Amino acid sequence: MAGTSRRTTRPRGSIEELPSGSLRVAVYAGIDPVSKRRHYLRETVPAGPNAHREAEKVMRQLATQVDERRSPRTGATVDQLLDKHFEMADLDRSTLSTYKGYADRHIRPLIGTTKVGAIDGALFDSFYAELRRCRAHCDRRPFIEHRTPRDHECDARCRQHVCGPLAAGTIRQIHFILSGALKRAVRWRWIVTNPIVEAEPPSAPRPNPQPPTAAEAAQILDEAWKRDPVWGLLVWLVMVTGQRRGELCAVRWRDLDLDRGVLTLARSIGQRDGEVWEKDTTTHQQRRLTLDEHTVELLRSHHDLCRREAEQVDAKLGRDAFVFSRSPDGSTHLLPDSVGQRYGKLARKLGIATTLHKLRHYTATELIAAGVDPRTVAGRLGHGGTTLRVYSAFVEADQRASASLYARLPQRPAVAGAARAAPDDFVAKHPYEHLAVELRDEIDAGRWAAGQMLPPFKEIAAAQGGSAATVQRAVKVLAEWGYVEVVPGRGARVR
Repeated sequence: MAGTSRRTTRPRGSIEELPSGSLRVAVYAGIDPVSKRRHYLRETVPAGPNAHREAEKVMRQLATQVDERRSPRTGATVDQLLDKHFEMADLDRSTLSTYKGYADRHIRPLIGTTKVGAIDGALFDSFYAELRRCRAHCDRRPFIEHRTPRDHECDARCRQHVCGPLAAGTIRQIHFILSGALKRAVRWRWIVTNPIVEAEPPSAPRPNPQPPTAAEAAQILDEAWKRDPVWGLLVWLVMVTGQRRGELCAVRWRDLDLDRGVLTLARSIGQRDGEVWEKDTTTHQQRRLTLDEHTVELLRSHHDLCRREAEQVDAKLGRDAFVFSRSPDGSTHLLPDSVGQRYGKLARKLGIATTLHKLRHYTATELIAAGVDPRTVAGRLGHGGTTLRVYSAFVEADQRASASLYARLPQRPAVAGAARAAPDDFVAKHPYEHLAVELRDEIDAGRWAAGQMLPPFKEIAAAQGGSAATVQRAVKVLAEWGYVEVVPGRGARVR
């Protein structure tokens, strides 16, 4: 009939019969916002007498899902959700800055304009696959990664881009950011269910602390003392206590009870994007650490030095003064980034690949190797959930931990004005110390003459019924006493 329009209904999907007799249903769901490819919802129906009828039903269900994605309950985008989420998130300033950086670099460019109600498991799969493909999210065309966006003369630092994945830990952080934001979206009734449950983030990477070896720690400490005794004390204190660099910068003289040998860590210095502020510790709780006698004496000497420097400028060193400061009166603290960079330069000069933070791992591994239980180690280093609320449970063990760590640390500098204990006054506690005393007595008895090499460590271990590691620690003690000198690659020579 003239004037009558004819409406053609386009098929919502397709049904394909597989060689097994099963039916595969596919419904077009639009363009994937991450990969920019055509996206389909698919489902397989087992073979059977009613397979075709069931396949038609599945197609209608998938088509409904597509309609819900195209017309979600909210028009808000992921960008808008993140803005509101960060505005309300109760996070530390540095943590919030880190999260915002992840969002700006990795979330917003890929799915920022996607509507919150249109997010599903398939989008997450595509999103995480892109994060694993290229951390720069390139379009697969070659380009030069310049060292700075400003006008410059290119050098070796401007290189051809090579795709590399984001670290699994970073992808997990991004997953947690989206999880927190989408939980808020559910509470605000922007969406009915949280689609993050359909996502599969990468597994948590295995811990790989890689602390410096005892020899490397001794080398770093020795060089630090040679350059600057105050800088050496700072490195020593990190090695003894396992403090974070921000906690170290925030220590004031009021936090030190040198009569009792206790250090209280209650504050930390935060630094991010040019901003510096004083804040709570990472766990938001204070902790108290027992210090060995040698460290207390070092701190007493440092306090006398700071007091004299303050008097030279007609100032007074108050209890609120910072222990480590560039100001004569201790009114200013060091910057965590500067401390970390100085330590890094020192390590690189010595050819050691390490960071200041890895001294915490060194402290932990040495304590555990000394037989201190893991809960005490966690409490001493300030790991989550093991601070004041369990302090009463580990305080006695912490005192033992202080003594155990002191015995295992590299050679300490002599305290100004303090006499060094003679080997005859030494009281052995550990197996390697008992072995050191036995070897000392044999040297005194003339078994090995001056200039003669001690037997190989394995030979001594076999004779003593111990391990080569025990012999190595015993020889280090002998070197501290001045009985032997270690010759790299050869062993120990009697002095």
